[in-house]
Amino acid sequence: MKSKISFYLLRISFVSTIGGFLFGYDTAIISGCNGFLEQQFDLTPAMLGWVVSSALLGTIIGCIASGAITDGLGRKKTLIIAAGCLTLSAVGSMLPPQFLGDLENPLWILANKDLSLKVLISVRLLGGVGVGITSVVAPIYISELSMPNSRGRMVSLYQLSITLGILFAFLVDWLVLGFAGDAAGVIAQEPSSFINWLFVSELWRGMLGTEIPIALLFFLLLFFVPESPRWLVSKDRFEEANEIMQKVNGPEYARTSLNEIRSAVKEESKGIKELLNPVLRTPLLIGILLPMFSHLSGIAAIMYFAPNIINESVNSVENSFLGAVMVGIVNSAFTFVAIFKIDSLGRRKLLLAGVVGTFISLSSIGILFAVGSSYVIVPLLVYVACFAFSFGPVVWVVISEIFPTSIRGLAVSVGSFSLMTTGFLITLTNPMLIKEIMPSGTFFLYAALTLPAIWFIWRFVPETKGKTLEEIQHSWTKKQG
Repeated sequence: MKSKISFYLLRISFVSTIGGFLFGYDTAIISGCNGFLEQQFDLTPAMLGWVVSSALLGTIIGCIASGAITDGLGRKKTLIIAAGCLTLSAVGSMLPPQFLGDLENPLWILANKDLSLKVLISVRLLGGVGVGITSVVAPIYISELSMPNSRGRMVSLYQLSITLGILFAFLVDWLVLGFAGDAAGVIAQEPSSFINWLFVSELWRGMLGTEIPIALLFFLLLFFVPESPRWLVSKDRFEEANEIMQKVNGPEYARTSLNEIRSAVKEESKGIKELLNPVLRTPLLIGILLPMFSHLSGIAAIMYFAPNIINESVNSVENSFLGAVMVGIVNSAFTFVAIFKIDSLGRRKLLLAGVVGTFISLSSIGILFAVGSSYVIVPLLVYVACFAFSFGPVVWVVISEIFPTSIRGLAVSVGSFSLMTTGFLITLTNPMLIKEIMPSGTFFLYAALTLPAIWFIWRFVPETKGKTLEEIQHSWTKKQG
């Protein structure tokens, strides 16, 4: 059997991970808009938390819907639906009804502030639905096409795409801010150009609008990728599945893999009853709690509010945006550690090392905030690095490979629901926590919430490197027996 990753598989994985790129891009691009949205819409800390976290609420809805959709319609069609939501959201986020700006040349019937804000929140919710669906389906899609000896690396590409999206968004925010200069966020009192309206006076529109070409590209390219062969087998479409598997790694690989998949599918029942089967009690526990622990460490708040958090330490808008770019660079760089080591070191070692590192670094951030140090950025970058090679990619790998094929979509949607719900609550409450218990108290809280994760990973998460999805499935049956 060939051990190298085929170009065909890399091409498919690239297309599916554009959804992850959009996930990261949307997460970070709003961080540059926060201060300007707060000013233009007169937002309280609670309302700012709601505007920013509204996309995460959408991801929760997307996670709930994705399980049934992907197991019914297939992985490809579900991703196309998600891409459509992301494209519409990107357009709508740039062009909510106008209530300020160039009133001499309005693009919309003039609206009041409340209507404009509601439209912005609504389209961010829609985009969140697309992200939620993608977060469930893309890792499943990649894992079901990959070979055992490279599956961890291939699924980790999804997390890498998220980190690259975050980095690219931070860079775009920084560049747009530099382009606007001192006029950033200053509403023009006289007619101005369309570009000036988007990227200077109401530059949050331009920042959010830069998602449009990426989302449209994702939508169009999805029409040129195949369906998951494992899903096709579950629907008795064996010839189509065989053709795709041969393209992935040749006839011998296709024949061997399809026999294993057929055997596994015959043993599977479908639906929520199967998910609650005592045999799957441990993987279900892992699928719910591992994603939850990853976001209890505060990563969503840090990515959504990076410039705000850094500004609490350095008191400089320009430097805080530059600090956010550094966060994006470290996040992307250390994701490569997981990509190159997850199939050799394994899932457990990366998780344990990373979580211990997040506890130490979060505690250090709290201490430096408490003493008023301007060097908070140092342990913050260490935290991001630890998260990037552990929780970030490994959670997606683990929850996409520990469940049977017929309910994998449903099971991973439960795990993704847990992750997104936790991320929503952390993001929603962060501005209020910063105000009420100060930045130091907020990060001490995040540090404390990482401690249970260390015990849970040590006690429950198995090592799955090098095993086929069918071998992992059978291992739960053996343990139950």
